[in-house]
Amino acid sequence: MFDLNDVAVFVQVVRHGSFAEAARRLGLPPNTVSRRIQQLESQLGTRLMQRSTRKLTLTSAGQDFHDRCAGLIDGLAAAGQALAAGGQEPSGLVRVAAPADFFDFFPMEWVADFLAEHPLVKLDFVLSDAAADLIAERIDVAFRGGVLRDSGYVGRRLATRSAGLLASPAYIARRGEPKSLQDLAGHDCVTPSTPTGHTTWRLTGPDGVEEEVQVTGRFTGNTAQALRRAALAGLGIAQLPPAMATRDEQAGQLVRVLPQYEYTGRGLNVVYPSRKHLPLAVSAFIGLVMGKLVTASPTVL
Repeated sequence: MFDLNDVAVFVQVVRHGSFAEAARRLGLPPNTVSRRIQQLESQLGTRLMQRSTRKLTLTSAGQDFHDRCAGLIDGLAAAGQALAAGGQEPSGLVRVAAPADFFDFFPMEWVADFLAEHPLVKLDFVLSDAAADLIAERIDVAFRGGVLRDSGYVGRRLATRSAGLLASPAYIARRGEPKSLQDLAGHDCVTPSTPTGHTTWRLTGPDGVEEEVQVTGRFTGNTAQALRRAALAGLGIAQLPPAMATRDEQAGQLVRVLPQYEYTGRGLNVVYPSRKHLPLAVSAFIGLVMGKLVTASPTVL
């Protein structure tokens, strides 16, 4: 198999009409250029050009070979230049695996701003509650909840603290505001469903001590969005992810209950296959996530 570098040298020699000029353009010694052409002819088993002290003349085989490969060599060079240029600006497709309700707490406006800032980037979101196989499914970035098992991926832990306990102003007006953690036992709380119908909330007070209270309610649901909508409808007090609750709190649609307490949720993590040769587009998207959500130091999972 002949060396493509020798073919590229041959194309340059033909294009510039001499070994000396081709050597100058390529930054190689003239004898190296001559040796490479001889090596290529030896590998092909035919003479490509006739040499004289005044000029070079292609043989019929050399002309045919040049006509066939010159465009391909130029295409390879152009592809390399484009890739190098693209390496200076985020570009290309980024595949993102995330939970099914990801956009319930990650505003689409953040994505729109990111795409406007990086016009050469495309985002492909794969939304599912099943854990994606990053390698098999060609995933660049994945979001996963809870404690991560050792997987060999690079992972960064996002915020685990919730915005606390929230309820609608209408609910507070109707049922009153709880004064202590134990008062929650007498209130309607919207929670994920459990076999017993009771849920234990563990919350950390201002002194850093974790306390617990058993709560019940008349509405349960299996997604954070369902619990949010129930709280907005005045069905009870809820624990919500911070990004989801912040907008409703700022709009006055939800208010804090027992603001001195917080709970530690399952948390969210962003993971990616490797730190090595991370495309700029992927790095930029991870930067978006880190900039919008509370972060911790990266770890290898």
